[in-house]
Amino acid sequence: MTSDPVPLFLAPMAGITDLAYRLLARECGADVTVTEFTAASGLTRRDTHSWLKVESDPREQPFIPQIFGGITEEMVQTVELLQDRADVIDINFGCPAPKVCRNDAGAALLRDPDRVVEMVRACLDVAKVPITVKVRLGTGGGPNTALEVAERLEAEGIERICVHGRTLRQRYSGTADWEQIRDIVEAVDIPVIANGDVVDAATASACLEATGAAGLMIGRGAIGRPTIFHDIKRDLGWSDQAPTWGDGDPAVARLWCWKRYLELSGELYTVQENKNLKRHAVSFTKGLPGASAMRVELHSIGDQAELGRRVTEYLEELAELCSIAA
Repeated sequence: MTSDPVPLFLAPMAGITDLAYRLLARECGADVTVTEFTAASGLTRRDTHSWLKVESDPREQPFIPQIFGGITEEMVQTVELLQDRADVIDINFGCPAPKVCRNDAGAALLRDPDRVVEMVRACLDVAKVPITVKVRLGTGGGPNTALEVAERLEAEGIERICVHGRTLRQRYSGTADWEQIRDIVEAVDIPVIANGDVVDAATASACLEATGAAGLMIGRGAIGRPTIFHDIKRDLGWSDQAPTWGDGDPAVARLWCWKRYLELSGELYTVQENKNLKRHAVSFTKGLPGASAMRVELHSIGDQAELGRRVTEYLEELAELCSIAA
């Protein structure tokens, strides 16, 4: 059964969803993109690296920076700093990274719904733009709290909640619990976005059927494969728009995306280097013939221009081989 179209979100991912990659994902069919999650402590201290994470471009609308932190006053100050440039501000209560959770931020706060509500209420009190929230099911160290948090935050006035169907303790292991996401969908009237284990059209359709969610957020499935958004829309009959890269082999699509990512990086990062380029280079070659040897070579390349050229050559060779085989 083909479901009705819903918005597809590119998940915020540290070291992945830089501005160039978000714009690329938009060109590949993502409806909504979110910045890398950014520490309120860094933004309030005017840390340059932190502020680079929340840069945008007229082509990215709505612009949604995602912030996290364990100190309510810093979060409030960050909302005040960002709201003149943001269309929406998203607050992260879903990150399972130990360095985040040790600071009583991210998913660690789900053990204390009162603190989550207090923090979000304080942010809403100063916000001139909509506030949305991302959560996991809970910490995994006790009863899951996402349902309670969702109901209470809806009452406070958030406009959307995204739920990753795993606990903090699970991190990215096991399978996402879509049934618990459905429980939240049925309990609140605000849009609920389902996140976890959507990797293609079949899993997108299954997730929507299982959850009844108002949208899907895709994270790991979009790393090195921004075309996943177009592919899902095409395969579910949501769009008949021809892709810019043509309807050829996936290797051709990967080559187009890599070249386009380099173009966007050149436009956007004229002063500073692209801190995520090597990570993307590895992601774009993952799973392809000779990728492991290529990965070793990439780690030895220090110059960004050379890195870009080497990955382009590698993908061009593969695309040529595929066209010959076809």
